Amino acid sequence: MRIEVFTILPSLVEDFLQHSLLQKAQQKGIIQISVHDIRAATSDPHRSVDDSPFGGGPGMVLMAEPVFKATAQCVRPLLLLDPAGEPFTQAKARQLATTDGFSLLCGRYEGIDERIREHLVDEELSLGDFVLNGGEVAAMAVIEAVCRLVPDVIGNPESVANESFESDLLDHPHYTRPADFQGMLVPDVLRSGDHGQVARWRMAAALARTLRRRPDLIERRGGLSEEEEDLLAEFGF
Repeated sequence: MRIEVFTILPSLVEDFLQHSLLQKAQQKGIIQISVHDIRAATSDPHRSVDDSPFGGGPGMVLMAEPVFKATAQCVRPLLLLDPAGEPFTQAKARQLATTDGFSLLCGRYEGIDERIREHLVDEELSLGDFVLNGGEVAAMAVIEAVCRLVPDVIGNPESVANESFESDLLDHPHYTRPADFQGMLVPDVLRSGDHGQVARWRMAAALARTLRRRPDLIERRGGLSEEEEDLLAEFGF
């Protein structure tokens, strides 16, 4: 099995891999894990991987270009570790353990450029309804959960066989420069300078994403209000 990890903090993951059963599995050649520094795919003197978000707001956004370059030849599927992803379960770990390999992309900062999510990654995984500073901890959890299910990683197979949000909305999409990346455009409203409309669009986008991916969270909020339904219609979601 081949696993690739893409991160801006490679040493954090590399140190984790040098311990216990994961280290032994790599030494035996059962699993091959490679960690790639996204900054190595940059070309500017500062090795920049983040930029401020279109439309304003706090924090920085992971840029599309270095991520696209870094993962150009990665092992597929490419899985993004993100709070908006599919909940990672034991069933998902078992499914991944039957594959020849996969890649993990660790998010950072306030979010990632939405074009990474829409046009690059194959799936998204989340450890649960909470927020971490980045995807590295999640990547380590996925690697350990999957690798321990690979034959011969754990000495006794029976050990495995016998094992038993603020507003309840997912985050809205994020974008940063350039506005036109390989023909993929940032929504006009985020470049309009109208902060009121930006806020309304973001709320509508968050509602639409939550309805599509986690309708249980909408149910927990008591469903959509009439105002929220109007907001979705206003922006065509």
